[in-house]
Amino acid sequence: MSLPKKVKLVEVGPRDGLQNEAKPVPTEVKIELIHRLQDAGLPVIQATSFVSPKWVPQMADNAQVMAGIKRKPGVQYPVLVPNRKGLDAAMAAGCTEAVIFGAATEAFSKKNTNCTIAEGIARFSEVAAVALANGLKVRGDMSVCLGCPYEGEVDPQAVVRLAREFEQLGCYEFTIADTIGTATPGKTRAAIEAVAKYISVDRLAIHVHDTYGQAIGNIYAALECGISTFDSSVAGLGGCPYAKGATGNVATEDVLYLLDGLGIETGVDMQKLIAAGDYICGVLGRPTFSRAAKAIAAKMAA
Repeated sequence: MSLPKKVKLVEVGPRDGLQNEAKPVPTEVKIELIHRLQDAGLPVIQATSFVSPKWVPQMADNAQVMAGIKRKPGVQYPVLVPNRKGLDAAMAAGCTEAVIFGAATEAFSKKNTNCTIAEGIARFSEVAAVALANGLKVRGDMSVCLGCPYEGEVDPQAVVRLAREFEQLGCYEFTIADTIGTATPGKTRAAIEAVAKYISVDRLAIHVHDTYGQAIGNIYAALECGISTFDSSVAGLGGCPYAKGATGNVATEDVLYLLDGLGIETGVDMQKLIAAGDYICGVLGRPTFSRAAKAIAAKMAA
């Protein structure tokens, strides 16, 4: 099967990568990270989330971050919105794309958003309708599609049901997420093929974590299925507070190394990307989780 000639990388580091940091990350650091990422050629950068600071204190400066970004033509800056209040604040801050989210399992939905899947869909119906009426694009992120910390294996049909609900709300893109990093290429392929019977693969995206070291294998399996949009996080930052033991998102540098090796176009500069990862890791006081970044740095040092 031929692989896509071009891939869109959705950088989630500034939002998903930083949201669980215990110590506050200064607003100016978040803005600088976004600037470095867009300078590296990332076409989509999840900038922040408009959730209650009670639940995610790290994102309390969402409006200031949006106001501080020197927006680059052609780059999108989607933000996560949990409800109408969050959407109103996001629109006031100049948001042009909203990300709504739901879970493929009832247990995770209740732990993550304190509501059932159906209640979550009902909540987001108004959010999506208002966003679309105001000219925003809406993306639907689907959690625990490939494994749940509470229910274990996830039936691909559960992912299909959630995707079709989001399609009814008007989402233009749907993210199949391996939230806890337990998927294998076979499971990834099965979920994609099930959803693709109803929603074309060019509207699907993949979001994987590397808990079991399967992230790159899962991405290759998705490429074979025709997927051409992938979420990733610079330096492999991030995790899931509701999934014990889940490690970070797959590192953008590692995904780029794979895609560059396959001759797939991304428009992203590896050296500038590594520099952006080095910057945020320096602020956080930790080494990068990207294997490619470590290897390239060691090669250059030698």
